[in-house]
Amino acid sequence: MAKQAKTLTTQEIRRVLDYIATRNHAARNRAMLLITYQAGLRVGEVAALQYGDVVAEDSSIKAEIVLRPEQTKGQHARTVFLGERIRKELAIYVKANPQTNPVKPLFYTQKREGFTANTLCQHFFYIYKRAGIAGASSHSGRRTFITTLASKGIGVRVLMHLCGHRSISTTQAYIDVNDAMMRTAVDLV
Repeated sequence: MAKQAKTLTTQEIRRVLDYIATRNHAARNRAMLLITYQAGLRVGEVAALQYGDVVAEDSSIKAEIVLRPEQTKGQHARTVFLGERIRKELAIYVKANPQTNPVKPLFYTQKREGFTANTLCQHFFYIYKRAGIAGASSHSGRRTFITTLASKGIGVRVLMHLCGHRSISTTQAYIDVNDAMMRTAVDLV
């Protein structure tokens, strides 16, 4: 079985964000990273986002992103729900990077091209590596999203739908059980 992406602690996420803040393209990198942690998007889905997927005609950030089949891993359309925190992050990014064409990529490389899933995967790898987070990968945000919600008592069926999984067993494999979750569980008895 392949090794799973590292689930990050709050302190590790802070460390990555602190590192990002010192680098070029901080608003873009912060928004891309946080949308994986706070909305559970796959790196390929982040790369496939178009401006109009996220930004409404009135320039506000949408509360829901409707991903088309070609934007998802399994070729199944799904709705991604955006919480208030990630909508604020995206609003900061969009304000600094306005766009008029709704079909243009939401996130651009230094060369003003859209990211591919592969280039964004590599980009995340180097961000984590340079921030000193061993074992983290482009999938760490998504795995942390699922584990965090599970530790807060969100049911696996809700998680399955939030992540666009077709099987509960797939979702369950993402959940990283830790000591804090087990302490909370036994305190419920």
